[in-house]
Amino acid sequence: MEEKVSPAKNEDQDDLAVIVGKNLTRLRKRSGMTQLELAEKINYSDKSVSKWEQGNGVPDARILVQLADLFNVSVDDLVREHEEKPVIPKRERRIKRFVVTCCSVGLCWLAAVVCFVLIGIFSEVGAKWLAFLYAVPASAVVVLVFSCVWRWRWTRVVSLSVLIWTAIACVYLTAVVCGFVKNMWLLFLIGVPLQILTLFFFVWWRRGRGKE
Repeated sequence: MEEKVSPAKNEDQDDLAVIVGKNLTRLRKRSGMTQLELAEKINYSDKSVSKWEQGNGVPDARILVQLADLFNVSVDDLVREHEEKPVIPKRERRIKRFVVTCCSVGLCWLAAVVCFVLIGIFSEVGAKWLAFLYAVPASAVVVLVFSCVWRWRWTRVVSLSVLIWTAIACVYLTAVVCGFVKNMWLLFLIGVPLQILTLFFFVWWRRGRGKE
């Protein structure tokens, strides 16, 4: 005897297919994959992926688990409806990140100006210009943090290199101002292996990421 499927059950299945399709599209685009690339990873055709994303079917349980593992989410994240967030264009996102980074660096230099002024008012220290020198490695730290958060690869290397050499320069010039000048130039030798390690780690890390 043929089993009859109620209209309500069909409607629920259609709703589930639409939800899975939206989540699958969102996760795929977030991972920077095309439908063909996703299909190759799960050993399916790109037509099947396209059908799922259009809400014309639901992957079976085995494929859902495979997709969840691929996108590093739970199966519940695939079948549960999410509140859609507005997609910010890539160019606009880059501009906002650049502005945030520049403003943060500007705060470092504002702090340097404040220190310069306060030292000039309340102290007779002649080397108050060191406040601006210390603002350089502080700015490099800020840029390094943002470049790690936002995955700016070459900016990481440049900011870390600037941090290494300007930090050594700060120590050296502070020592000179304080009268400790004997063999202080040797401090710069420390920067050589640090710079080599920075470049080596960056190259090694990129190769490791490329193999994933």
